[in-house]
Amino acid sequence: MTDVERIGTAKKGRKLRRPFVIGAGVAVLILSISAAVGLGAIQIPMSVAWGVVANKLSPGWVPVVWSPGREAIVWDIRFPRALLACCVGAGLAMVGASLQAVTRNPLADPHLLGISAGGAFGAILALLHTGLFLGLLTVPLMAFLGALAATLLVLAVSQFASATTADRLILAGVAVSFIVMSLANMLIFLGDPRATHTVVFWMLGGLGLAQWGQLVFPFAILVAGGAYLWLNTSSLNAMTIGDETASTLGIPVARFRLSVFVVGALITGVMVAFSGIIGFVGLMVPHIVRFIVGGDYARVLPASALLGAVFLIWADVLARIFMAPDEVPIGVITGLIGGVFFVWLLRRRLS
Repeated sequence: MTDVERIGTAKKGRKLRRPFVIGAGVAVLILSISAAVGLGAIQIPMSVAWGVVANKLSPGWVPVVWSPGREAIVWDIRFPRALLACCVGAGLAMVGASLQAVTRNPLADPHLLGISAGGAFGAILALLHTGLFLGLLTVPLMAFLGALAATLLVLAVSQFASATTADRLILAGVAVSFIVMSLANMLIFLGDPRATHTVVFWMLGGLGLAQWGQLVFPFAILVAGGAYLWLNTSSLNAMTIGDETASTLGIPVARFRLSVFVVGALITGVMVAFSGIIGFVGLMVPHIVRFIVGGDYARVLPASALLGAVFLIWADVLARIFMAPDEVPIGVITGLIGGVFFVWLLRRRLS
């Protein structure tokens, strides 16, 4: 059991009830979406923002008192961008929480384990070399295959190097991440110079390419992958105690761990395909959630999804307004925050 989980167990009596936490999280999420739609280089009142949304969902329901330009900003740019932030933040947070359970490592994260790098490699390969041979499905599919290949490579390296401990598994992930990113850079170097500027998006992270027609892909994968993890919360709880205990409870440890890695690669790969590499969300959010709701994964997973969505929404808002009208890559924002949190977590574990 990790230090954070011990703290959560010690304070179990003071933990908030799950319905209250989920209800409060949903309320904060709705307010965060409202703020994300209204804030930016052009300020839009919340009443106008939700009026546009209501009018789009039910034409004629509310009187149109806004300009076509503001309607386009709300409906075509900011609202799908906020929804994509929800999907990506929730997905990465749930994957991070699940990886921390099956590896029994509080530092496990799709970014540190090289899964995000594999997804970026697949997306870059599709964009610069193979072409969209399956239409809109090409980039998400290639990103998933890249993330899955990176995951299997991490497992292979850990076996080859006898990296059986949790800390050495993270080191294997970091090594694979460097290798995969080097290969991705090679793909960029060998690609068409006129098109390479488009892949900078996947290297630095961003939500600026969010479109209504493409939101169905990350949303569907989030629902399917999240449902699988949710249905296996008891197994995730057992894995946090240890492999032997999980085995005595009838859990096929190796197969279940591999299935979580595959589902994590699927979620991460698809999210990376639409947002680029966004690090440290899966590392930070689960720890904060465990401090609030305890270590039971029946609470950790939904709370991580909500907090991950809220966190990434506000990171995107900060990225848009920090140097407005220019936009800072969201990966820079999450990297700065996550790096500080990572140092704090290391100090906490070593003290």
